[in-house]
Amino acid sequence: MTAWKTNNRILACLIVPWVAPAILLDARAQQPPPLTNAVSMPEFNLKSERKSIWENGVGEDFRSHTESFGLSAGVNFGMAKLGSLQAHDLALVSLSYGRMFGPVQGEGRWYRGNWELRGELFSGAEFSPDTEWLVGLTPHLRYSFATGTRWIPFVDGCAGVTATGIGPPDLSNIFEFNLQAGVGMNWFMKDNVPLTVEARYVHWSCAGISDPNRGLNGVTAMVGWTFFF
Repeated sequence: MTAWKTNNRILACLIVPWVAPAILLDARAQQPPPLTNAVSMPEFNLKSERKSIWENGVGEDFRSHTESFGLSAGVNFGMAKLGSLQAHDLALVSLSYGRMFGPVQGEGRWYRGNWELRGELFSGAEFSPDTEWLVGLTPHLRYSFATGTRWIPFVDGCAGVTATGIGPPDLSNIFEFNLQAGVGMNWFMKDNVPLTVEARYVHWSCAGISDPNRGLNGVTAMVGWTFFF
């Protein structure tokens, strides 16, 4: 009896190492597969990528259709010249919107740059020799030179309309035209935000619609911020 138990133990020791792996493999095969997220969810990129306003780096040239919004303030220093009997000093504020049109011009030339069409709404008040109001709307044509630096000079010209309470001896009624020509500089402190400084010669008159029509003349200095996008 003792010998039979001993033989069974020996047989079990020989069989178990071969049978146990097969039992374990069969148990694993019968187990249900682990739960997985079978549905692939789309990935959303929440970070918005802002397109550069430059074609080939800061200061090289603007992309066509680049837009801008500007806010500036300044002073007009009146001149009792060119027909004006008085020097009319004005305080001014300005809002403007601009849009580049067309590719860079003058490739390879010293005047390489971009044309921009702008609209300006300005308002202010005369503070010498009297106190009066004025408001105007003016379309501008501006040419910005591509210097390859953060300093972008420009030239600017415009003709628009103005309503004002300034009267004789130089102006006659509320409605007047305004003519402006100037130069300026955009200093890009950020890739799309420059400090804008400009100086303009400005003439107001009614083009002979009524008398007197001597006109107001002056030099306007403006400084402000422009945001390109």
